Order: sequence, then structure tokens, then C-alpha cells
Amino acid sequence: MENTIKFINQQTNNFKPEIGIVLGSGLGELADEFCDVGVNYSDIPNFASSTVAGHKGRLVFANINGKKVVMMQGRIHFYEGHPLSVVTYPVKVLKALGVKTLILTNAAGAVNPEFNPADLMLIKDHINFMGTNPLIGKNDDTLGVRFPDMSEIYKENLRELAKQCAAKLNIELKEGVYLATTGPSYETPAEIRAYGLLGADAVGMSTVPEGIVANYCGLNVLGISCITNHAAGVGQAMLSHQEVIESANLAKNKFKGLIKEIIANL
Repeated sequence: MENTIKFINQQTNNFKPEIGIVLGSGLGELADEFCDVGVNYSDIPNFASSTVAGHKGRLVFANINGKKVVMMQGRIHFYEGHPLSVVTYPVKVLKALGVKTLILTNAAGAVNPEFNPADLMLIKDHINFMGTNPLIGKNDDTLGVRFPDMSEIYKENLRELAKQCAAKLNIELKEGVYLATTGPSYETPAEIRAYGLLGADAVGMSTVPEGIVANYCGLNVLGISCITNHAAGVGQAMLSHQEVIESANLAKNKFKGLIKEIIANL
């Protein structure tokens, strides 16, 4: 960790962010709009590189609406072959850099039939269906306790703030439960029916490990999903990553507007 932080501080002239944002598939344009300094993951000691289309793979540091912000322009996924300790390492780095509030975003498939592509969903809770946990292993007592409480990962006060900002901008903001699978294959219709019975409103392949570790580290977490498709069996179309990117592009303007408004009010 020490080498990571030292390198980043050298590249950013000791920029001290207070807000961190993880930008999901197709949502990286916010980092293109605001970029004071960009650092590629491939250059950062101990960082893995992102290999997925729609994820540029760089840390972007910027001043947005008077706040110091660091954005992960693309994330590292479990299905790329990395252990969850590697997937969630950036969250610990953001904490060490000074981040207090972490906004997690993703592209997700709608399990709830009332959700449609280009909708934005506020994450009120999650279901870890990945079959493992990023906190497995020796506990780092400097970061958090061995058995952390997960009753309120996605903070109610931040969710209320997001709702107020959405209302001000006349953006419809759904709210629901996000379920994470390992991927990289999309789910079967039978799996989606099962996830609906479990209480899931949207499904994806990320976010949950980061949310667990962020909460464990004492960060205040807000989660927002961009609904990019109907999950298998909910809609009629075959699923593709291209559809995910296209739907994220349709939602990007309201997504960017909402994130900027939230930042201004944090």
C-alpha cells in the first residue's frame, strides 16, 4: 500500500480527494469531462489493469463543484480472474488517499419488470451471490473489525440526498436491491426468476465486493445502478455487452447531472 500511495501522490502533487466515485460500464464520460490529472492503473504499483470494454482503467483526479474528487474510470472485476483482494484493493487505496464518501456506480440488468433500460436505480441494499467474500483472510485491524456490521452499507442519509437531487433535476430515480453474481456469463431465465424471489430488483457482476470493503473501512457509501437491459426472461431480446454500453450512453447525461448535483451538496 505504501508504494501505491507514494506513487499516486507523486503523480498528483499530493491531491487529497474527499469523494471517490467508481464509474461502471459506459459511465466513464464523467471522468473525461473533469480531469485535472489522470493516472493509468497499469502504471500504479500493486494495481491490476481493467480489461473490459467501456472501462478505460485510470484514476482521474478533479475538482468538481468545489469538491476534490477521485474517479475510478473503470473497475477491476472478479470475472477477469483476480481474487477479491485485488478487486477491492482500490477501495482501500481511496480510503488511504483521504476519501470519506464513496459513490459506487454500475450497469445492471433489470430483474424488476417495472424497470426499463436507461432508468437509474438507487441501491438500498444488496445480495452477495458471488459465493465468496472480500474480507476472507487475515483481518487488518487498522481498517476494520473482524466481523463488521452490514445493516446499512448504502447510507440512508446519502440515499435521501440523492432523491432530493434527482427531484430538483426532474430525474426519475428508482430504488431497489442489487444482486451480484460472478459473471462473466449472463444469467439464465430460471436464475433471474430465482433472484426475483430472493428480493432482487437488478443484477450485475460488480459493486458488492467494493460495498462490503468500503463499509468495513468506515466509508460512507452511495450506490447507483444504470439499468441497461432487461435481464434474461424479463425482456425478449438476447443479451450483449454492446447493448449495455448503448443503454448507458442513453442515460449518461442524466447520470452525470445527478452525480454532479450530489457532489455539490455533499
